[in-house]
Amino acid sequence: MTWYVLLVAAVAAERLAELVVAKRNLAWSRAQGGVEFGASHYPLMVVLHTGFLAGALVEVIGLHRPFLPALGWPMLAIVVGAQALRWWCITTLGRQWNTRVVVIPGATRVDGGPYRFFSHPNYVAVVAEGIALPLVHTGWITALVFTVLNAALLRTRIRTENAALASLS
Repeated sequence: MTWYVLLVAAVAAERLAELVVAKRNLAWSRAQGGVEFGASHYPLMVVLHTGFLAGALVEVIGLHRPFLPALGWPMLAIVVGAQALRWWCITTLGRQWNTRVVVIPGATRVDGGPYRFFSHPNYVAVVAEGIALPLVHTGWITALVFTVLNAALLRTRIRTENAALASLS
């Protein structure tokens, strides 16, 4: 169980590192005249993702969820893969990457890296992680609740991003 707590803590630390990068990139984007879209749903995203990490721990510890190797090891591999995909997105977008939806007027749309394959590859990572991280230790309630709530949020978020990206054309 201790190793699972450490895994969730490592994912939380990764998320904090993302926020440091995002804050730096947001300042740069605003200095370049960047315009934010969809700011009203951002606090909901923060609450959902914080609740996800807390929920994974509460369910696994509070309900004494077992580690089932046949499920846990493949889910751990997916979690690691999701982190790799997330950082591939971040490095591909460079200064344009952010946890917020910010568009710099006159910027070109990035179509390299994972964006060659998917319009929104970071959300592939989020969905995969949202299912896999709790299931590493059979936290199926957290996986289910996060997946449903995240799907609703991503519907809004992807529409917002698509509208923002359309403004680049």
